[in-house]
Amino acid sequence: MTLFEEIKNLTVSDKEDCYELFFASNPMQYKSLLKGFNKEIYNLFDSHFDSLNLSKQIHQFLNGAIVNSTENQSAIHHAYRDAYSDSPNNLLSKDILDSCNESINICIKLKNDLLDRGIKNIVTIGIGGSFEGPKLLIETLTAEHERSFNHIFLTGPDVIEFSEMIEPLNQEETFFIVSSKSFSTDETLQSIELSKDWSGMKCDFDKYFIAVTSQPKKAEAFGFSNNNIIPFPNEIGGRYSMWSPISLPAILELGERFIEFLKGGSLADTQFLNDAKYQEFLKTLSYSDIWYNNFLGKGTRVLLTYSWKMRFFTDYAQQLEMESIGKQPNKDSIFQKTGQIVFGGFGSTAQHSYFQLLHQGTGSVCADVFTIAENKEKNKLLYAQSQAQSNLLANGADAELQEFEKVNGNVPTNLFTLESLNPFNFGYLIATWEHRTFLTSQMLQINPFDQYGVSAGKIFTKKYLEEHGS
Repeated sequence: MTLFEEIKNLTVSDKEDCYELFFASNPMQYKSLLKGFNKEIYNLFDSHFDSLNLSKQIHQFLNGAIVNSTENQSAIHHAYRDAYSDSPNNLLSKDILDSCNESINICIKLKNDLLDRGIKNIVTIGIGGSFEGPKLLIETLTAEHERSFNHIFLTGPDVIEFSEMIEPLNQEETFFIVSSKSFSTDETLQSIELSKDWSGMKCDFDKYFIAVTSQPKKAEAFGFSNNNIIPFPNEIGGRYSMWSPISLPAILELGERFIEFLKGGSLADTQFLNDAKYQEFLKTLSYSDIWYNNFLGKGTRVLLTYSWKMRFFTDYAQQLEMESIGKQPNKDSIFQKTGQIVFGGFGSTAQHSYFQLLHQGTGSVCADVFTIAENKEKNKLLYAQSQAQSNLLANGADAELQEFEKVNGNVPTNLFTLESLNPFNFGYLIATWEHRTFLTSQMLQINPFDQYGVSAGKIFTKKYLEEHGS
């Protein structure tokens, strides 16, 4: 009997079991409410983990080995975390870590210069990870009324976005950050040209633009000098780049607190390498994601944040997961369904929209629920909603409801509780989500660091413009 068949047999016989795992570290607690999943299924998946020698693959990834096979390069976004760690893993070269340290310090020091020059508006030109990461950090970890700058994120390519968001601003009070790994993204290039023309009416380009990129030569071709380019390694993918100078807009607000964010991520890295309990927690997430998708047809997962400040986390996680593991299956893998569809939002708002389908509809979904421990006293209604809804999604409550009120109670749920919402704890959560994604990709035997499905759309858009006139 094959491993797939063994798992399938358990899926039929034990589908009513509920697997509960508790994990706690200083930044975060976790509780699983996974109906149908059980320890026997976990153990079968774990035997597959061992047969694929994934412990070695995790060490190779954090060692800077080549893990992006299609582009023949490593993935070293974790270098920024290690560069500021109180207990560094020392798996990467000193030159890489020193370079990371230097570039983040440059970002931190830029703030005072901009304030001294009377800059009030920071316009960040970027899309994808260059937008999602810094936008998430600003919204989650800073308060709008306490920010030093007015932040505008210009994604393109709709020129109406530019005319409504940028043209009303004062050129002499507006500074542009061009955040682009490749410096070849069509939307970004168009926004650069529009912004240069608009700003150039009153301002010197060198004083009002800075580029953050892994392709400094391409930035130079657009007129950026060495003094106006903050580089980062090409081995850092866009959706993994929020640890790097790509987060410059957020660093301008967080300052030294950004280092706490990096340290939180570093703790997750250390536990990924050395902590058996953390590893079991991550495996439970990964194994159950794959199991529900491949054996129960639950190909959709909703992320519900019971914290208004965290409302953009779902957008970030959606890109991270769906761009990383939304791939064709590996012909050698026993699993033929890869990444799940991920969506979500602020839990309290969702309760008044798509929760109707979650509770009584015929859709087949899983759920991740997020809450903050200190809200138990500070924000009681919000905290109560997170607890009640996660239990209701997972287990239902038929005994207390009339027939027409009864809910499905068949939504496998993961409950994540941050002790408080601060840079360290949030860094821990983000790095954990990356580890969950990486572990799932390795179990599926796919590459989480390329995105040729994204590239295909760019190729055919250019073809259309060439055929129909640009």
